[in-house]
Amino acid sequence: MSTRGLRDKMTAVSPPSQVSRLKLVGAGLYIAAWPALVLLLGGDWRWVEAWIFGVWFVGLSATAIVWLYRNDPALLAERFRKPGSGGQKGWDRWVVALMVVVFMAWIVVMPLDARRFGWSPSLPVWLKSVGAALLVPSALLFVRAYTDNTFLSALVRIQTDRKHQVVSTGVYGFVRHPMYLGAVLMFVGVPLLLGSALGFGLTLVMIFLLAVRIVGEERMLADELEGYAEYRQRVRYRLIPLVW
Repeated sequence: MSTRGLRDKMTAVSPPSQVSRLKLVGAGLYIAAWPALVLLLGGDWRWVEAWIFGVWFVGLSATAIVWLYRNDPALLAERFRKPGSGGQKGWDRWVVALMVVVFMAWIVVMPLDARRFGWSPSLPVWLKSVGAALLVPSALLFVRAYTDNTFLSALVRIQTDRKHQVVSTGVYGFVRHPMYLGAVLMFVGVPLLLGSALGFGLTLVMIFLLAVRIVGEERMLADELEGYAEYRQRVRYRLIPLVW
């Protein structure tokens, strides 16, 4: 093997370096940009529901990053791993790209629909309250997924460089993909909170893409990660208890 080929192979399997403060600042700006865009496109800086979403989104993201920086920097670095590296499955790159596009459309459509142009009929306060309430278990599932599973990569790959193991405790004894369940609650709750029927339509597309990713990810884990097949037998449900 050539020197260049050996270097490329080592780069593909070596763990990412510690996340720099500059990257953390960039991540903070990136996170804050999404709720700011909702308010901007809505055209109303006094839009209470959008502020609730923004405070929730930024607060949850900041809490996760700070906790990982202090308690699990290896996982934080893994979450910052460059797409396509570390043996990420090729099909996952396409799924992630589609999810990013749908998420961007979701963020853009909801304020245009619910506030600026009013395409969707106004929702009752109680239904908006249900949407806000769904963000509470969503945040808990996100946080617990991070704290319970140090192998919670953003990429579908076997983390041989990090001695990848099956995690079956905590929320992973409840469903096999608790972070995805938290995401589903977010994608359902936010359109209800903001009052966007079109946003809820994009939510259905996102849930479909999450389901596709779960099926592919589980196939990989069952084939390549020791003990995962047995874990699937112990914890029956992938995403939603008693449903799937």
